[in-house]
Amino acid sequence: MNLPRKRTILAVDDDQKTRQLLKLYLEKHQYVVQLAADGESFRHGFDRYRDELSLVILDVMLPDTDGFALCQMVRQRAPMLPIIMLTASADDTERIVGLELGADDYIGKPYNPRELLARIKAIHRRAGMVGEGAPRYLNFAGFRLDRLERTLSSPDGDKVVLTAMDFDLLRLLAEHPGQVLDRARLMEQTRGRDLGPTDRSLDVQVSRLRQRLGDDGKQPTLIKTVRASGYVFAVEVQASHE
Repeated sequence: MNLPRKRTILAVDDDQKTRQLLKLYLEKHQYVVQLAADGESFRHGFDRYRDELSLVILDVMLPDTDGFALCQMVRQRAPMLPIIMLTASADDTERIVGLELGADDYIGKPYNPRELLARIKAIHRRAGMVGEGAPRYLNFAGFRLDRLERTLSSPDGDKVVLTAMDFDLLRLLAEHPGQVLDRARLMEQTRGRDLGPTDRSLDVQVSRLRQRLGDDGKQPTLIKTVRASGYVFAVEVQASHE
């Protein structure tokens, strides 16, 4: 699923005041916002606006389900649609679970609307980062990364299912083969924020990306860990226009 030009967001939160404030704030910044109060209304909204959506926002705690179940549903039906999860828990476990299920980012509640807006803008900005005249394809180890269509083809020619965050991380690594990219840089350029001292979200993301690529986590050949530094894309990459 390619990102549409319209910036339409579907947000689910069971608190009416929070929903309305979110809608008012984002609409001031030229976003179209559709709201849902629970899982059922979110599913109806997703069915109705799916082709228009550029991002969804999921509250973890809902009266009839939880954000994790909705995250799984979205991932099954729209693998590349960005997901931001809202969590009131200070426990990193919820955040890690969300990332493992395919969320692209998370933000703690209560949150500053400006921070949420910055995360949304960063995701939308990364979705259109291919510059005019730049090679469209990155080829490595039999894989073919299409930076325009934001897709990845396997050596067998099959499409590899990636989330938007998977794609952004892979593209950044493949654009700098053989270079050690430190964790702080990867975090800033894929999530648009600083890496906290106990933040494991990037490591979870790398682990998930390795699984997508069939790269052995214990002895990886594509994405290697550089101890106390970051990660390196350890295979040759060839850029091409065709």
